[in-house]
Amino acid sequence: MGGLRELAATFVVPGPSGVAIRDRLKGLTTGDEEVLRLVGGHLGSLASRDLRARCAAGLEHNAGRWAERKRTLTGQSSSRWAGSLTKTTHDQWALARRGQAAHLHSLETGIQTIRHRLSLPVGAKGSKRDAGGYRSAREWFAKSRRLRVLEDRLDRGRADRETGRVRVVRGGKRLLNTRHHLEQAQLTDVEWRARWEASRRFLQADGESGKRYGNETLRVSPDGEVSIRLPAPLAHLANAPHGRYVLTPTVSFPHRGDAWRDRVTANRAVAYRIHEDIQCERWYLTASWTIPPAQIVPLSAARASGLIGVDTNADHLAAWRLDEHGNPVGSPRRFDYDLTGAAPHRDAQVRHALIRLLHWAKRYGLAIAVEDLDFTAEKTREKHGGRKRFRHLISGMPVARLRARLVSMAAELGIPLVAVDPAYTSKWGAQHWRKPLTSSKRKTTRHDAAAVAIGRRALGHPIRRRTTPPRTHQSDRYGHRTVQAGTETLGREGPRPRIPGPRTRCVPPGRGANAGNQNAQHRSGRSAEHETWQQDSLPLSP
Repeated sequence: MGGLRELAATFVVPGPSGVAIRDRLKGLTTGDEEVLRLVGGHLGSLASRDLRARCAAGLEHNAGRWAERKRTLTGQSSSRWAGSLTKTTHDQWALARRGQAAHLHSLETGIQTIRHRLSLPVGAKGSKRDAGGYRSAREWFAKSRRLRVLEDRLDRGRADRETGRVRVVRGGKRLLNTRHHLEQAQLTDVEWRARWEASRRFLQADGESGKRYGNETLRVSPDGEVSIRLPAPLAHLANAPHGRYVLTPTVSFPHRGDAWRDRVTANRAVAYRIHEDIQCERWYLTASWTIPPAQIVPLSAARASGLIGVDTNADHLAAWRLDEHGNPVGSPRRFDYDLTGAAPHRDAQVRHALIRLLHWAKRYGLAIAVEDLDFTAEKTREKHGGRKRFRHLISGMPVARLRARLVSMAAELGIPLVAVDPAYTSKWGAQHWRKPLTSSKRKTTRHDAAAVAIGRRALGHPIRRRTTPPRTHQSDRYGHRTVQAGTETLGREGPRPRIPGPRTRCVPPGRGANAGNQNAQHRSGRSAEHETWQQDSLPLSP
């Protein structure tokens, strides 16, 4: 066991800290769409300038520069629009810094792996933990060249990190690079330009408690009326008092509409965002707010009645119900999803699979045990080399998307989530549980066995099954296998405790009164054989 890594502790996953709901803006007039595009384009250009100023400041940025940027934006929009712009800029810069740190860590891991494999002889076999040498001298030479490339990238990345330089693309780097591959993306220049402009618009505002309906910039009344505070250069487009523009359609928020209506009625903060879906030619309004953290269920309470172990795979979820002792109950369940196609289709597939899983858990009132997966270090080409199929497999697993969806949906239904360390669950599950759970009528897959291993680890039981004793050891031929009570133990001759419930494979009720009286049993060595026996006196006949 010395070669095994230390397992992380099992814990109950905390619930989400915020809520986001969305509704479609149906029935927008041509004038409404034109105003939304003008306002979004104007504020988007201000956001681009502010992001450029923030990136140029780097690590020397302070509160004074922040206030200066906000004053500059206030004159071209409004004070509240300026606050939303600067806050979004800071969030983008902080996200870029986190991504930069993750990129540097990936480069360091790749360089370390290449150096290790280059130090080994060509064709040397690796171990379970470390990769072996390269397969040929040609590959060894190619990797030595790649090592120099990665070291140069690491030096540039560390220099940018020290100076606070980040690279951010408003609208997305992927969409920007698509401009050079329009034929491959099956887009025209006009279609790409429409998507690019839509992704760079800025139409979002944070809420403020105490203000009317919780937001002064993008205001939505309890009746669903949407109004926008226009920036100063576009104030002439207002169709309502105080420089506001009221949209023609109204929103209702079918999902969580009552909770949203309670907040806006009480003038509590609600953030809004308006965006256009170019492919569907639709406009949407998203409302979001923070919620107090839900009380986490103790781990012992989540384990009380057993739980459902779930193994995540590239195309399905394998689940098996376990009782509180870690024994599989019933048959395994499989929840399939298809991750091919567009992003909305993939997201819907994951959501539908989770809905079926959660409804099954809700029916029995059980918690769900999942693996705390993170394939960041496993996706590198340096660790797995030419195993492109395996890298493609783990890259296609919806780990982050499934985790976010499962946490929010389980919190809505009140189902606890227990996260366990994923180490060795698939290997040990197949080793200890696949064969015993396979029968002539049920074929157990290694994913089903892994679900049992995950559930047992969440319950605090070892994954290994108790070894069945030999056939002769299951009887009294070699004595009892379990430890018997010693002669000094008081009450060892007493009856066993009565277990409530239906009586099977035993004497009928009412006929086991002497079951605990060993002296009443005619067995070898019992005192009933050695007591003095005397016949009762018989009556005399007359």
